[in-house]
Amino acid sequence: MEYAKLGRSELTVSRICLGCMGFGDPALGHHSWTVDEKKTREIIKRALEVGIDFFDTAIVYQGGTSEQYVGRALRDLAKRDDFAIATKFTPRTQEEIDNGISGQQHVKNYLDQSLKNLGMDYVDLYICHMWDYHTPMEEIMEGLDEAVKAGKARCIGISNCFAWQLAKADFYAREHGLTEFVSVQGHYNLIAREEEREMIPFCKDQNIALTPYSALAGGRLSKRPGETSKRLEEDTYAKFKYDATAEADGKIIARVADLAARRGVSMTEIALAWLLTKVTSPVVGATKLSQVEGLAKAAELKLTQDEIFYLEELYVPHALAGVMAQNGKQKAGNVV
Repeated sequence: MEYAKLGRSELTVSRICLGCMGFGDPALGHHSWTVDEKKTREIIKRALEVGIDFFDTAIVYQGGTSEQYVGRALRDLAKRDDFAIATKFTPRTQEEIDNGISGQQHVKNYLDQSLKNLGMDYVDLYICHMWDYHTPMEEIMEGLDEAVKAGKARCIGISNCFAWQLAKADFYAREHGLTEFVSVQGHYNLIAREEEREMIPFCKDQNIALTPYSALAGGRLSKRPGETSKRLEEDTYAKFKYDATAEADGKIIARVADLAARRGVSMTEIALAWLLTKVTSPVVGATKLSQVEGLAKAAELKLTQDEIFYLEELYVPHALAGVMAQNGKQKAGNVV
């Protein structure tokens, strides 16, 4: 396993981050395909054994049970200094807005609940899950700065935002002596490359780490035609993101399968090896022990420039999907 600094922070993490959205009680969240606490522990144990020391979860994953499962496993299996844990908070609810809960208080309340779920005194990376269009940006940045100064978070990141929003927030923090973002968790993989337009060049210029989610496109980049999984069949959110472009994406997926066959490796290894030429640490989920092995091998696989071109050549522009498509509509609705 390789390791790298997380942007301009002092935090060193494995080049693969284990995404923990697949862990948690399936009865308490949006996903029916998540695994129980016993399986969660087995996967985390194996991840630690192969050198993965970076874990990403969120307070909303399966009603908080993802944080609870992950926290208990890590506390039992590793010393606190031997891993980095990231978790995320969502925007203020309408109830909070109606009750006058400020952005600063919202950040504090959610972080305190996450720390309780995890059974930890601090998180290594606290991530704004998506841009909050109904809360002043200044309040969120001040709340995050307070979390760092209180020792509850070592550094901060953001997910699901536009480059102009990241720039606005970070430059505000810089101007006012507040904590700046060290990472961005966006939607980025071989069949979803819109982050390359503005976000990635900005992050490289500012030394902000890229830790993209959906690294395997909900399993699409790891399955040959005809292969399936419980997640592929039941993940309605991933279907929303990818079904509309399935024909164009299929041509790229076929090239992943072809190159995997020629190199004698898995499609997972090829797709992640490509992503690792672009980013610091992709967030990749696993619900089976065998999948963890593929993640470790991907970190060791090196692609040639010709192979990278072969994988990239057929990409065509995609419309924004998922949270970013919804954010775009909110942005448009704010134009006067």
